[in-house]
Amino acid sequence: MNKPVPGHVLNHPAAFAPYQDNQRLRLDPGAEARAHQAGARVGISQAHESAVLHVSGSATYTDDIPELAGTLHCALGLAPVAAGRLLGMDLDTVRAMPGVVRVFTAADIPGANDWGSIVHDDPILCDGEIRYLGQPVFAVVARTREQARRAAALARQALRVEAAPPVLTPREAHARGQYVVPPMHLVRSSSGLDEAGIRARIAAAPHRLQGSLDVGGQEQFYLEGQISYAIPKEGNAIHVHCSTQHPSEMQHLVAHALGVHAHAVQVECRRMGGGFGGKESQSALFACMASVAARLLARPVKLRVDRDDDFLITGRRHCFWYEYDVGYDDAGRILGAAVTMVSRAGHSADLSAPVMTRALCHFDNAYWLPEVAMHGFCGKTNTQSNTAFRGFGGPQGAIAIEYILDGIARALGHDPLAVRRANFYGRGERNVTPYLQTVRDNVIHELVDQLEERSGYQARRTAVAAFNATSPVLKRGLALTPVKFGISFNVKHFNQAGALVHVYTDGSILVNHGGTEMGQGLNTKVAQVVAHELGVAFERVRVTATDTSKVANTSATAASTGTDLNGKAAQDAARQIRARLAACAAARHGGSAEDVRFANDQVWVGGRQLAFDALVGEAYLDRVQLWSDGFYATPGLSWDKERMQGHPFYYFAYGAACSEVVVDTLTGEWKLLRADVLHDVGRSLNPAVDIGQVEGAFIQGMGWLTMEELVWHPTSGLLLTHAPSTYKIPTANDCPPEFNVQLFEGENAEDSIHRSKAVGEPPLLLPFSVFFAIRDAVAAAGARRKLPPLQAPATSEAILRAITAVQAP
Repeated sequence: MNKPVPGHVLNHPAAFAPYQDNQRLRLDPGAEARAHQAGARVGISQAHESAVLHVSGSATYTDDIPELAGTLHCALGLAPVAAGRLLGMDLDTVRAMPGVVRVFTAADIPGANDWGSIVHDDPILCDGEIRYLGQPVFAVVARTREQARRAAALARQALRVEAAPPVLTPREAHARGQYVVPPMHLVRSSSGLDEAGIRARIAAAPHRLQGSLDVGGQEQFYLEGQISYAIPKEGNAIHVHCSTQHPSEMQHLVAHALGVHAHAVQVECRRMGGGFGGKESQSALFACMASVAARLLARPVKLRVDRDDDFLITGRRHCFWYEYDVGYDDAGRILGAAVTMVSRAGHSADLSAPVMTRALCHFDNAYWLPEVAMHGFCGKTNTQSNTAFRGFGGPQGAIAIEYILDGIARALGHDPLAVRRANFYGRGERNVTPYLQTVRDNVIHELVDQLEERSGYQARRTAVAAFNATSPVLKRGLALTPVKFGISFNVKHFNQAGALVHVYTDGSILVNHGGTEMGQGLNTKVAQVVAHELGVAFERVRVTATDTSKVANTSATAASTGTDLNGKAAQDAARQIRARLAACAAARHGGSAEDVRFANDQVWVGGRQLAFDALVGEAYLDRVQLWSDGFYATPGLSWDKERMQGHPFYYFAYGAACSEVVVDTLTGEWKLLRADVLHDVGRSLNPAVDIGQVEGAFIQGMGWLTMEELVWHPTSGLLLTHAPSTYKIPTANDCPPEFNVQLFEGENAEDSIHRSKAVGEPPLLLPFSVFFAIRDAVAAAGARRKLPPLQAPATSEAILRAITAVQAP
């Protein structure tokens, strides 16, 4: 725990004792109330700071900002083919459409025609090569949004193109050796073998499993689509309201597109209606185009795409194709593993390289692999450029080893949970990852033990077998799967954050930090941290819109680091202010600054008690600085991307889930009957918010693995599932009737914010249990030990194909 600083609220014993008692705080509402009354503002369930605004419809999103006089609207003309050359454009008809003010092409962009996040290979508007069907080629600006869209819809008639055969699948790209970034290789051996030696050991193992797996991608399906509203300011400056997870990156890319310095661009985001990674890098195209139009027309310009165009233009979670070769012993322990992963990167690099890096670093999941050879390829295809999505490659890496272990268990006739346990990371030995980071905070053994007991796994395993023995059509399946997920950005310098905290003379507090709020409760947790440090009510604290003119050079709100980074930065700022207030109180009222206590809007100093706002007033009269900036950089991180080794993660988050399904073997329909989840969030800052995040991630991950199917036309390259009518996500009806979610009791071994752990991404891996429960049910429909070739998503069609395979003679 951090050493108390002068005036620390936790010096108040009545505040600290209940906060320590995680079990009572999480499971006993009365204990939470007592802790709140005693002065704790973290470790308790606090309603989302915008909850009332959300449910009343008064929360302001980018499209709700009142439009300034003279605002124009932009729409994009899209390429009608997936590959080829742009030979010319006949835009006179487009310009003649009602309300059209101007049509922009790549030649009109004053700066760089590029919004590439890492590699500069992504044009704002097509400049010759057509890379995918739906690529923006020109932009129309009109007086109304409908007029702009109608004019942009003439793209098919206006564009003269020379089509070429598209490359659409990762396998085809891999066969051609066509990649957006160089291949990645991670070969590690606990006994000093090279790859040839590892493959020889696999071949000599008592048992061997070889195979392949296809795992599909996933739409972010944020409720608020991509949108930017650009407002020109004096001196060639511009103010961009943007629905983005990365305002600083938008600032830099807009500056490049306009050919100005970053200080001339202000990017602001009060909140997003969901992001899930889809607004980390890919909000840039829309921010850049709106800004270019606004700058050249000297008028405010709004660019909001509809759902169809959003799907056709933007990328999504990478689909992966795997080939694996594994050797194992009679207990199912892996002796050596070789895996090739090929992702559908799309037409440009975007974030495909770090996504593949994280996939390779999560292939181990919760298991020690003594000999491993991994190869990652980011296939270049004529499809939308895929990007960040909750989990950022971690789910794609971990599901491969889970598929392998499930296959090993079925080949041996063992319970899959027993095989998983046999491969778990140990403590003191068998605890070094393939990328050479030592796992020092392993709680997977006790966590899985607890879930096994709470879920009644063993008894239900027997009951499922009994049911299947007497049910020829309906088959049940059961699976319990673990999660180990690394927390931090793979790139070291992204692991930093800043914050500003202002205390006004009436005792109210304003906070600004570099993270963005997308419904996940980041602002709520940061406000709780600040309220806790200053010993005031949560209601005294207000968090304002993320703004590049207030906190500069921020990192994306991604990689589950939002609270870890920004919470620590805000805590740093609040502690500086509290130390100044404590010194002021001691100088005025006697005693030492170290003995001053803050809790429940009161201050105890020199044997007396005064109100917090009274002390603030005194401090103002004494000319004490009542605002401060804070900064935080995650310690101890390192990563060598060439050697694929280092200490890329500050800590690991753990979890496990047990799911039971029933499958109709005649139709392929299935239903999740029950899910039990136990997830590790360390010492929770806000149990209610954390449980909500776990529940949401579970259902979202279940959608990815079971029903959200992406389909491209095999010859034209058109994304056929580009609307809610053809792309299905889970609804309330897909939630299990029995859904038990609990938080694992414990605290972070590392000095995170109040010893909490990240909760955004890790629980998305929990519904692996749903997929493998379905596979378990499919296996029950066929011959014993026959491996079901179930692919993801496990749609009804995929389930029927797998059933047919296991029932074949």
